[in-house]
Amino acid sequence: MPPRSTRPVDKLDDDDYPAYTMGRAAEMLGTTPAFLRALGEHRLITPLRSEGGHRRYSRYQLRLAARARELVDAGTQIEAACRIIILEDQLEEARRINEEQRTREPTS
Repeated sequence: MPPRSTRPVDKLDDDDYPAYTMGRAAEMLGTTPAFLRALGEHRLITPLRSEGGHRRYSRYQLRLAARARELVDAGTQIEAACRIIILEDQLEEARRINEEQRTREPTS
């Protein structure tokens, strides 16, 4: 039996696997490829590139893009929306690390 990480079906559960083309990602989000390119220009998401140079997006990146679309649809400028999402992501990571530290500390 091959190692678990090399099984093709494992990629289906990987939030970071770049499974979606730009067209499919835009379709899923109900937006345009230009919107996705703008998110890249503002450094919210950096899609991986296929061997042919085409942008490929992960589920995690699509969740960030969906959040950006919510903010933009509510009237937030795209640059501000990207910054907000980056800060939200950093805050979530800090909370996760903080919780890990609390569970490691011995109680007196």
